[in-house]
Amino acid sequence: MILAGLKGGVRDGAAAIADGARLVGVCAEERVSRVRGAGGADRLPTAALDLLLQRRGKSRTDVGGYVAVDADGAQPSGGPVASLDHHFAHACTAYLSSPFAAATIVVCDDDAPGFTVWSGNGAAVTRVEWPSEGLDFVAVYARVAAALGFGAGPADRLLEALARLQPSARDVAVDALFGWRDGALVVDVALEQKLTAGVGGAGVHDSMLPRARLAAAAQARLGDLLIELLTRVAQRLGTERLCLGGSFFHHSFMNTRVRRAGLCTEVFVPIDPGNSGLAVGAVLSGVAQPPALASPFLGPAYSAEEVKAVLDNCKLQYSWESEEGAVAAAVKALRAGHLVAWFDGGMEWGPRALGARCILANPSMPYVLENLNRFLKQREPWRGYSLSGTEAAVAEHFDGPAHARFMECDFTPRDPERFRHILPSPNASLRVQTVADDGLPRFKRLLQAVGEDTGLPMLVNTSFNGFHEPIVCSPRDAVRVFYGSGLDLLVLHQFVLSK
Repeated sequence: MILAGLKGGVRDGAAAIADGARLVGVCAEERVSRVRGAGGADRLPTAALDLLLQRRGKSRTDVGGYVAVDADGAQPSGGPVASLDHHFAHACTAYLSSPFAAATIVVCDDDAPGFTVWSGNGAAVTRVEWPSEGLDFVAVYARVAAALGFGAGPADRLLEALARLQPSARDVAVDALFGWRDGALVVDVALEQKLTAGVGGAGVHDSMLPRARLAAAAQARLGDLLIELLTRVAQRLGTERLCLGGSFFHHSFMNTRVRRAGLCTEVFVPIDPGNSGLAVGAVLSGVAQPPALASPFLGPAYSAEEVKAVLDNCKLQYSWESEEGAVAAAVKALRAGHLVAWFDGGMEWGPRALGARCILANPSMPYVLENLNRFLKQREPWRGYSLSGTEAAVAEHFDGPAHARFMECDFTPRDPERFRHILPSPNASLRVQTVADDGLPRFKRLLQAVGEDTGLPMLVNTSFNGFHEPIVCSPRDAVRVFYGSGLDLLVLHQFVLSK
């Protein structure tokens, strides 16, 4: 029987399907509609659901039941519908997609009540009573972002990117703006005024290093307070394993602080801890099976025949290469300083490009940061980019957690000079993906081939998307973005296209 999990509402729609006891497909509505953050028609992610079913040769008549979050009464056609609490669904995503048989679960989200604690044991997820009033970390983080000039769009992500320029910055005056009172997180009433005064009223794109120091100091203080709170949780529940869910754990800085704090033996952050990941928690709660580590590559996949049909229909010139030939073509382009689009297997269902839908660059090439920010992504010049590398290479060249297979943590290069071309400031940290033996085989082979060619099995890795669009899903999306941007080479499975 097919069971479907749905994240409804007007934003961040997503669908997930399970066949029997196994999670087999996940897709955000935005990846199909091509509208970032889309919620779906009639508040349901029907386009994503239908695509997932179609890729498995199924239709909605094969769905035996639905579990929905934030659907506000919207009903898909056919099958019974069960509704799930928002925070409970976050807890299910964090725990039931993890490798742990039992764990404490903490949810920190922008949806009320903001902070909740749960216990996972086998297939059961139960609420632990914990006072949540005054623990809205997400709202406080948003206030800091607004005070530093990020008032619209993905303000929290811009604040975190800015803070990476000066990751070790601390400021006693900033520390004094935040604290605890009677178990609640309190903020100085003059927070905005004092942070704005700290940058002298400069515009958001001016004086970035002073602004970055304030951003990093405020973020570090909130990290301190989060660790204090999680310490109390760990001491009360005596947990050895911790799962983190909710939008606050999109922040790789916070994930890194928790991983390195030594509160628990193991810490798990799900592939998508945010709202679009709720579909996974919904369907896994309905399956009612013990946790099993989910693959990040459960989005739609396309066969070589389907890729060829798209290329031929568009009357494009391409070459068909062997597995090694496709890798070699990418390595040659990267050695020359070119930007390579990489499309392979099932799409990532989380927010990060992890080897299936990527734009790749050589971190050792001059001007790589300028090429990405100014010409390709059209971002602010101080924005940094993530790296993907083999686990051994990351451990050799970076300080950070033992692993970050979903690109969920920050790392600091031991030799900044070696990575100077991709560091937006000399002291900057980077978000890094560690690729292990169970990573996508072709992507891992590419990293190994790059290492054989350059001595460094690492690549700059950013999401394969057009301006203000989500990550590409289909071969047709990939072709359109490739020819509408400054990319130099496109590797679609074993099909290679160049300009």
